[in-house]
Amino acid sequence: MKNAPLVSLIHLGCARNLIDSELILGRMAEEGLVITDDPESAHTVVLNTCSFIGPAREESYGAINDLIERKRAGELKGVVVAGCLVQRYKQRLAEDFPEVDVFAEISDYRALANNVASLVRGERVPSYLEGPGLRPPERDGARLLATPGSYAYLRISHGCDHTCSFCAIPSIRGPHRSKRPSVVLEEATELIAAGVSELVLVAEDATAWGRDFQMELPDLVEALADLDGDHRVRVMYAYPNRFPWRLTELLADHPRVLPYLDIPIQHAATPVLRSMGRAGSGDQVRRTLERLLESVPGLMLRTTVLLGFPGETDEDVEQLAQLVRDLRLSRLGAFTYSPEEGTSGFELDHDVPAAVAKERARYILEVRDEVLEQVQASWVGEEVEVLVDEDAGESGLLVGRSVWDAPEVDLRTFVRDGEAQVGDRLRARVTEVSDEFEWICDRV
Repeated sequence: MKNAPLVSLIHLGCARNLIDSELILGRMAEEGLVITDDPESAHTVVLNTCSFIGPAREESYGAINDLIERKRAGELKGVVVAGCLVQRYKQRLAEDFPEVDVFAEISDYRALANNVASLVRGERVPSYLEGPGLRPPERDGARLLATPGSYAYLRISHGCDHTCSFCAIPSIRGPHRSKRPSVVLEEATELIAAGVSELVLVAEDATAWGRDFQMELPDLVEALADLDGDHRVRVMYAYPNRFPWRLTELLADHPRVLPYLDIPIQHAATPVLRSMGRAGSGDQVRRTLERLLESVPGLMLRTTVLLGFPGETDEDVEQLAQLVRDLRLSRLGAFTYSPEEGTSGFELDHDVPAAVAKERARYILEVRDEVLEQVQASWVGEEVEVLVDEDAGESGLLVGRSVWDAPEVDLRTFVRDGEAQVGDRLRARVTEVSDEFEWICDRV
């Protein structure tokens, strides 16, 4: 394999899409391709795209154009584009970018890897690979993990049955299909055996898991937490409607289930939620979050909200801001609405100017930061458990996360100790809070 052409992958998008990127890497490795994490030195680059909202699409389009420019300059031989953007726009995308060598819809990616191998060998390949239909809820094949050894994402289902008027995911990923418990447990067992310390459960709608075969999410979470090993389980993407309340018992009492829950609420004002096609009212959202906090002492709630949806008023935004203050929602992401072709919201009168939506999102994040500063400062002098994600570099600080922070979307914790390894859990005392609200600690 000496001097073999190198292949690289560029990943865009969410944690669920990252699993697809890891599957692509796994299929390419099975084809015997030599993979590099440096796109600048690669013969062929595979781009796994995102198409969730306007900014994500623009990032995907920009990345395609960058790769095409490199190909024109002779720096790159092959350009392959895969994932959500292709699934959504299909042949239309191929017409817009004729210089891309291969487009691939979402699949198990075996055909993609085979065509990348052919492309590297200089052979002619089909320019478009259709997916074989909805991905069945079976176990994923081998993955080359792109995460540190400390954590890995574990997909528990595919697709979504909700009809939120702002979201195109059901048209891209299809209806909800739960993976069987045996399938998820098999994948989890392999990850734990490989040394993964934290299993981060992801799905389009995690709380819908199991309903297609008369089970509930707590059944799966408990089974995962009870597997042999020294691992922890973190739950992401929980939908607030029809919440499986036995999960709170596990969040409160099971030593391997982290007291953390990602539960995107999108808004707190009933008129906006109705227009969004979300189940429940603003009062129901508040009651759900309050019940969660009462049921699980020390629970960290993470959420995301959407500002600037058609019909939203200043009063609606203030209602959301008050919820953030009242419930001390310190882990929160705020995004602005972008009209999505193919959704019911696309036909609405877009009466909130983009500049106003942006200002509202900025305001909510300012409120979040006020809460965040207070929450983080309240822990100075206290001990926390930290999972190490990165070795200490020149700074001498280990980089990790507390149990209240999910990878990529939340805060990091820095520990003054160069002796630990990635995947270790440490006890540390918070000594200060950085300008970015991240903890700096001494190891206990």
